[in-house]
Amino acid sequence: MRYLLLFVSALVFAAPPIGDANKAGMDPGRLANIAARMKAYTERGELAGVVTLVSRHGVLASVDASGWADVEQKKAMKTDSIFQIMSMTKPVCAVAIMMLVDEGKLALTDSVERHLPEFRGQMVVASREGSNLTLRKPARPITVRDLMTHTSGLPSGPPASLAELNQKLHVTLAEAVHVFSQMPLDFEPGSQWRYSNAGIAVLGRLVEVASGTTFEKFLDARIFQPLGMKDSFIFPPADKLDRMVTVHQAKEGKLAAAPDSILGGDSRKHRRGAVYSAPEFGLHSTAADLAAFYNMVRTGGMHSGKRLLSAAAMKTMTSLHTGDLKAGHLPGTGFGLAWEVTKEPLGMLSLMSIGSFGHGGAFGTHGWVDPQKDLVGVFLIQHTGYAGNAKAVFMAMAAAAIGE
Repeated sequence: MRYLLLFVSALVFAAPPIGDANKAGMDPGRLANIAARMKAYTERGELAGVVTLVSRHGVLASVDASGWADVEQKKAMKTDSIFQIMSMTKPVCAVAIMMLVDEGKLALTDSVERHLPEFRGQMVVASREGSNLTLRKPARPITVRDLMTHTSGLPSGPPASLAELNQKLHVTLAEAVHVFSQMPLDFEPGSQWRYSNAGIAVLGRLVEVASGTTFEKFLDARIFQPLGMKDSFIFPPADKLDRMVTVHQAKEGKLAAAPDSILGGDSRKHRRGAVYSAPEFGLHSTAADLAAFYNMVRTGGMHSGKRLLSAAAMKTMTSLHTGDLKAGHLPGTGFGLAWEVTKEPLGMLSLMSIGSFGHGGAFGTHGWVDPQKDLVGVFLIQHTGYAGNAKAVFMAMAAAAIGE
């Protein structure tokens, strides 16, 4: 009976097909070491659970799950568990923008106010004295490229009037962006780099205006369906809820479900009643779905012989755009168009090549493409705060597993 149950479980929660590691030019033994290393993190209680995936030359070489999707409910992590990927949403939003650039419906040099009139007359902060601001007209309006490179000057998050937006998700994208348009810029467009969630939300609204459909419907029709990303979505459907992973935090030396004050609110409530699509952090996905997306990017916009995005658009996206500006979250990186790009040897500490690009998420998720190695990696956890060095360890081990 026990073996029958295991067999049925394997059918219901079928893991993505494993490719030939040798065909991918990877060492099977070193790939196996990744699973053992990640399991050690979960057994020590440093992580609740983790899913890792490695793909090379388009071959799925390794996908593994360890630990718990929910510690308190003893719900096992599966390779097809569904995660809130948070800011990993940003490059997906950027691909949507570039599709519209390919079609001539947007241009990277367009001023935002050309498409969203509420941004006309936007001001920049000239000086601050306590709570008092002196405003002036910026030298130029913000552009689509400014938003994609986090150099627009838009503040990172919503103003006090929308203080609960990131937890309650209670207003539409159009309504939120209208509020964002009334916020003064923190600096002259293009003069600094400062990570801006509000700026990416504006990009999502530009997708809606230029395409004539909602952000979430555009992603589904133009990206998820063509790539076979059947477990990727903004608003969780009822039939996916049992596979979604709980966000955890360390509490009194133990892991427990994170409170409702985190981004997206209580993860066990699955954003029930949400209407804000959150282009800056709204996506849910799986390791296999993300691998499909990253491999489309790896091949310059192709999937199964069909082109989703022009090679020129993809090259522009993944090139360094921030120059000598201090930019990025990881050492030795800068920014392309919503991708963090490794630009110098300091960025190679996780054994990534110069020119590698990727993005992380608030709950510890991360995905990247290393064009020199023809390597794709996906790392998925759901933790608030610092979750140890498991991500960096996995990234280095994935690169070290290349055997040819």
